[in-house]
Amino acid sequence: MPSITRRRSGGSDRRLPVEAQILAATERLLAEGESFTELGVQRIAREAGVARSTFYMHFADKTELLLRLAESFTGVAFGIAREWEPAPEGPPVGGSVGLDALAAGFREILAVYRQHSGVLAAITEVSGYEPVIRRFWRARLDLFLVRTAQVLEEEKRAGRVPAEVDIAAASRLIVLGGERFLADHVATDDGSGDEAAARELAETWWYGVYRRPAGPETPVDRP
Repeated sequence: MPSITRRRSGGSDRRLPVEAQILAATERLLAEGESFTELGVQRIAREAGVARSTFYMHFADKTELLLRLAESFTGVAFGIAREWEPAPEGPPVGGSVGLDALAAGFREILAVYRQHSGVLAAITEVSGYEPVIRRFWRARLDLFLVRTAQVLEEEKRAGRVPAEVDIAAASRLIVLGGERFLADHVATDDGSGDEAAARELAETWWYGVYRRPAGPETPVDRP
């Protein structure tokens, strides 16, 4: 059970703006295993070294606080994912380059997720009953879904993705499935399996969709 008497870190945090102190204090508590649902404003304020009234000068409620925490790390993680290109311009171009870059991207995302694992767990926890958080998280995923569909369309036009790939279904599968896999991995693995997880996820995306072997042509039904 997480301790509730841990001495608050001083020096560096006290030099932060009050709002940053509150954000940092909340993330510390979440990283220690505190449940966001059970974490009270008074506890957060005490950890941050501010009055409870000061908390409400900066955040309307805990939901707004969690949104602010989530924005900071999801922007970085989804930004890494959006920058990946399956067929970058210039030599060398090929399966190994795109696949290796994808695996490297997943390693970076896993590092970000681990750094903010407490916030990620809080998002998962609160999304079950808080529509604002649920909509926020889905909106972030939707940005990546749109980007993934665009990339697959471009790859299909270039003849690198088989014509039979269903863009909408494939995008949902790799984005939504990949997000749940990453979140579950961070929650259940101690970090020793990160390299394998990143590689397996990359190869699943790559060989399952981006460089899936073309299948036989579907026969046309005749009346």
